[in-house]
Amino acid sequence: MATLATRSSRQVRPRIGVTIGSILRYALLVILAFFFLIPFYLIVRNGLATDMEITSPHWTLFPSTLHFENISELFSDPDVPFLGGLETSFSISLLQTIGQIILCGMAGYGLARIPYRWANIIFFAILATLMIPSAVIFVPTYVVVSYLGWVSTLQGLVVPGLFSGFTTFLFRQFFLSFPHELEEAGRVDGLGAWGIFLRIVIPNSYGIIASLSVITFIASWNAFLWPLVIGQDQSAWTIQVVLSQFLNAQVLNLHELFIGSAIAVLPLVIIFFLLQRYIVEGYKQSGLKG
Repeated sequence: MATLATRSSRQVRPRIGVTIGSILRYALLVILAFFFLIPFYLIVRNGLATDMEITSPHWTLFPSTLHFENISELFSDPDVPFLGGLETSFSISLLQTIGQIILCGMAGYGLARIPYRWANIIFFAILATLMIPSAVIFVPTYVVVSYLGWVSTLQGLVVPGLFSGFTTFLFRQFFLSFPHELEEAGRVDGLGAWGIFLRIVIPNSYGIIASLSVITFIASWNAFLWPLVIGQDQSAWTIQVVLSQFLNAQVLNLHELFIGSAIAVLPLVIIFFLLQRYIVEGYKQSGLKG
């Protein structure tokens, strides 16, 4: 009986330990989630308040009256094309995402699979571009875009961001671990390099493609400096440039700035929650160790 009691106590203790550990982990996650959500709460709270309530020294958890008319005021503001900024940002982000996936995917596959004398040199040259600060190439890029007459045009906003050394690097890392047997089976069936890439490699790479698509779309949507310089006309303003117009030397429109920020971040939140698992899977499949 004593032996049975000892065994049972040994079996209960690990369960208690695991339970306590799980509680502590979940408690820590709840605390971190709380601090993570504070900025979103502030954006929504201030977006539904007046400027006086936002700057008031007497803080309240919520405004005395929720001003949902701030949303209609935002879209009807004659000085700031908010809806046009959303459309421009969506067009730029979508085109740059598609362009990077196509160009960087082909480049990554070529560097990983096609034997070429200068493949390593080209790969290291692409890696070197990641070490160059963006401020260094900003002026030369602007000179080229201006010479081509692409200032305040969609191509001037999109084309400079169609290729990414980082995306190419991740694609190459993924394709290095891609099963050779699948490609050999394609060659036996008479497929060439393009056929193998389009019919075998791409259908089996949806994880890394979805992951990099999310990352590229978010980065393109949040871009500010390049669209600010190139988009000199209101028709070429992105959503980030539009939001900056609510807070400058001539205008201080806080409630429209906050409600505009809430609406601008909403597409990214939706995309992240729908495709968040692909971000982790993509990094795992690329071979990067965290």
